Amino acid sequence: MQRLDHLKNLVIMAAADGALSEQEIALLVDRCSDLGLAEEDLEKAIDFALSGKAKLQFPIDRLEQDQMLSDLIRMMAADGKLSEVEKRLFALAAAKMGIEKNELDGLIDQLVGKHQ
Repeated sequence: MQRLDHLKNLVIMAAADGALSEQEIALLVDRCSDLGLAEEDLEKAIDFALSGKAKLQFPIDRLEQDQMLSDLIRMMAADGKLSEVEKRLFALAAAKMGIEKNELDGLIDQLVGKHQ
Protein backbone atom coordinates (compact mmCIF):
# COMPACT_ATOMS: atom_id res chain seq x y z
CA MET A 1 0.00 0.00 0.00
CA GLN A 2 1.29 3.44 -0.84
CA ARG A 3 2.22 5.73 2.04
CA LEU A 4 -0.02 8.54 0.73
CA ASP A 5 -3.02 6.17 0.67
CA HIS A 6 -2.24 5.21 4.27
CA LEU A 7 -2.19 8.88 5.25
CA LYS A 8 -5.44 9.52 3.35
CA ASN A 9 -7.11 6.74 5.35
CA LEU A 10 -6.00 8.39 8.59
CA VAL A 11 -7.36 11.77 7.49
CA ILE A 12 -10.68 10.16 6.51
CA MET A 13 -10.93 8.68 10.02
CA ALA A 14 -9.93 11.99 11.65
CA ALA A 15 -12.58 13.87 9.65
CA ALA A 16 -15.29 11.22 10.07
CA ASP A 17 -16.86 12.98 13.06
CA GLY A 18 -17.08 16.25 11.14
CA ALA A 19 -14.12 18.06 12.71
CA LEU A 20 -10.34 17.88 12.95
CA SER A 21 -9.19 18.48 16.52
CA GLU A 22 -5.76 19.84 17.45
CA GLN A 23 -4.81 16.40 18.76
CA GLU A 24 -5.87 14.72 15.50
CA ILE A 25 -3.92 17.24 13.43
CA ALA A 26 -0.83 16.73 15.62
CA LEU A 27 -1.09 12.96 15.16
CA LEU A 28 -1.54 13.39 11.39
CA VAL A 29 1.56 15.61 11.21
CA ASP A 30 3.55 13.03 13.21
CA ARG A 31 2.39 10.12 11.05
CA CYS A 32 3.08 12.13 7.89
CA SER A 33 6.65 12.61 9.07
CA ASP A 34 6.98 8.95 10.17
CA LEU A 35 5.83 7.86 6.71
CA GLY A 36 8.46 10.08 5.08
CA LEU A 37 5.85 12.29 3.45
CA ALA A 38 5.93 16.05 2.96
CA GLU A 39 3.54 18.73 4.23
CA GLU A 40 2.11 18.97 0.69
CA ASP A 41 1.16 15.29 0.93
CA LEU A 42 -0.78 15.99 4.11
CA GLU A 43 -2.56 18.86 2.36
CA LYS A 44 -3.44 16.51 -0.53
CA ALA A 45 -4.74 13.92 1.93
CA ILE A 46 -6.89 16.50 3.73
CA ASP A 47 -8.27 17.84 0.43
CA PHE A 48 -9.08 14.26 -0.61
CA ALA A 49 -10.79 13.44 2.70
CA LEU A 50 -12.95 16.55 2.51
CA SER A 51 -13.72 16.21 -1.22
CA GLY A 52 -16.86 14.12 -0.85
CA LYS A 53 -15.20 11.44 -3.01
CA ALA A 54 -13.09 10.03 -0.20
CA LYS A 55 -13.06 6.31 0.39
CA LEU A 56 -10.75 4.07 2.34
CA GLN A 57 -8.11 2.05 0.52
CA PHE A 58 -7.45 -1.32 2.14
CA PRO A 59 -4.02 -2.96 2.27
CA ILE A 60 -3.72 -6.61 1.21
CA ASP A 61 -0.62 -7.49 3.26
CA ARG A 62 -1.43 -8.64 6.81
CA LEU A 63 1.32 -6.56 8.45
CA GLU A 64 0.09 -3.46 6.60
CA GLN A 65 -3.48 -4.27 7.68
CA ASP A 66 -2.41 -4.44 11.34
CA GLN A 67 -0.52 -1.15 10.99
CA MET A 68 -3.53 0.48 9.34
CA LEU A 69 -5.92 -0.71 12.05
CA SER A 70 -3.50 0.39 14.79
CA ASP A 71 -3.21 3.84 13.23
CA LEU A 72 -6.99 4.09 12.79
CA ILE A 73 -7.49 3.24 16.47
CA ARG A 74 -4.94 5.88 17.51
CA MET A 75 -6.69 8.42 15.28
CA MET A 76 -10.10 7.55 16.73
CA ALA A 77 -8.78 8.04 20.27
CA ALA A 78 -6.70 11.17 19.53
CA ASP A 79 -9.43 13.66 20.47
CA GLY A 80 -10.54 11.68 23.52
CA LYS A 81 -13.97 10.90 22.01
CA LEU A 82 -15.11 7.83 20.11
CA SER A 83 -17.98 8.85 17.89
CA GLU A 84 -20.43 6.34 16.45
CA VAL A 85 -19.40 7.22 12.91
CA GLU A 86 -15.74 6.52 13.77
CA LYS A 87 -16.67 3.17 15.32
CA ARG A 88 -18.72 2.21 12.26
CA LEU A 89 -15.93 3.26 9.89
CA PHE A 90 -13.41 1.22 11.88
CA ALA A 91 -15.70 -1.83 11.94
CA LEU A 92 -16.21 -1.52 8.19
CA ALA A 93 -12.44 -1.29 7.59
CA ALA A 94 -11.78 -4.36 9.73
CA ALA A 95 -14.55 -6.33 8.00
CA LYS A 96 -13.38 -5.33 4.50
CA MET A 97 -9.88 -6.55 5.37
CA GLY A 98 -11.31 -9.84 6.68
CA ILE A 99 -10.03 -9.35 10.22
CA GLU A 100 -11.65 -11.78 12.68
CA LYS A 101 -13.08 -10.47 15.95
CA ASN A 102 -10.54 -12.32 18.12
CA GLU A 103 -7.65 -10.90 16.04
CA LEU A 104 -9.14 -7.43 16.35
CA ASP A 105 -9.58 -7.82 20.11
CA GLY A 106 -5.94 -8.90 20.39
CA LEU A 107 -4.78 -5.88 18.41
CA ILE A 108 -6.86 -3.53 20.56
CA ASP A 109 -5.57 -5.16 23.76
CA GLN A 110 -2.02 -4.78 22.49
CA LEU A 111 -2.57 -1.09 21.77
CA VAL A 112 -4.26 -0.19 25.03
CA GLY A 113 -1.93 -2.43 27.00
CA LYS A 114 -4.45 -3.96 29.42
CA HIS A 115 -3.38 -1.61 32.25
CA GLN A 116 -6.46 -2.21 34.38
